[in-house]
Amino acid sequence: MALLDFGGVEEEVVTREEFPLAKAIKTLKDETIAILGYGVQGPGQALNLKDNGFNVIVGQRKGSKTWDKAVADGWVPGETLFEIEEACKQGTILQYLLSDAGQISVWPTVKKHLSPGKALYFSHGFGVTFNERTGIVPPDNVDVILVAPKGSGTSLRRMFQEGRGLNSSFAILQDSTGCAKERVLALGIGVGSGYLFPTTFKKEVYSDLTGERGTLMGAIQGIFAAQYEVLRANGHSPSEAFNETVEELTQSLMPLVAENGMDWMYANCSTTAQRGALDWWKKFKDATKPVFEDLYKEVATGNEAQKSIDSNSKEDYREKLEIELAELRDSEMWKAGKTVRTLRPEYN
Repeated sequence: MALLDFGGVEEEVVTREEFPLAKAIKTLKDETIAILGYGVQGPGQALNLKDNGFNVIVGQRKGSKTWDKAVADGWVPGETLFEIEEACKQGTILQYLLSDAGQISVWPTVKKHLSPGKALYFSHGFGVTFNERTGIVPPDNVDVILVAPKGSGTSLRRMFQEGRGLNSSFAILQDSTGCAKERVLALGIGVGSGYLFPTTFKKEVYSDLTGERGTLMGAIQGIFAAQYEVLRANGHSPSEAFNETVEELTQSLMPLVAENGMDWMYANCSTTAQRGALDWWKKFKDATKPVFEDLYKEVATGNEAQKSIDSNSKEDYREKLEIELAELRDSEMWKAGKTVRTLRPEYN
């Protein structure tokens, strides 16, 4: 592991220099990796592992849309694509990538096939961390490991195809075989990680649930909506309001932040923009920090987990989800965004 300075705090991370792909392939040369679930993370991780030369099969419910997607992606029924129980039988490493609700439902089947020496792999610490709510308690005689890419499965796949990596955290809950660390690092490199940093199952799920509800999704949508509505209420057109709220951020400024950091982005904007940003960012921090503190408390107490379990386990979940997503999609702001995206140069 490499010791690097993160803002004055040293952390150990694993890069592809310390653990190259050739070493990862050698580590898992006798393993069969069974990808259980082909929804959000499944396709990206499965295809990246396959393209990297690992022995991979997919387990998915036959007749589902995701089964059809797996077939369209090149997985062959009866050869590399199986019903979940059959994949559990064949796999020595079971990558449990179903949704949190799906993991609860299928757990009795998966647990039945966790024979001694196998590895149970997660990309989210939810099921194990909140096991008093999910019932997911792995047996003691298997390795229990985690690799959590810091992004969607779609991003993981796209970046892999571009020759880049998406950073991931990794954790070891149980090392039954004595090989859990080598297994988890090999899998982390195999799925296409840029670098790997250590965490725990609990820290992963706490940070993940906070991030999703915060700056990654919930908070950013709330801030977008608030600024857009204020601009529209003061007579600005939908095009102007959307461009100043979303388009300039995502297409111009965030790439600069990604390239060299927030200070570099500030330095490459007008002096008027710099002054305003420097004057106002602490006001936004002071206004939102109490919300984040409340959010983290709700995550740590398990309240957010229970809300997710209760909601996602209902039979009409998908129908209600579509209604909520339609509220976003049909809002004036995101309708304006759809038009703006068609006017980007690459669409002409």
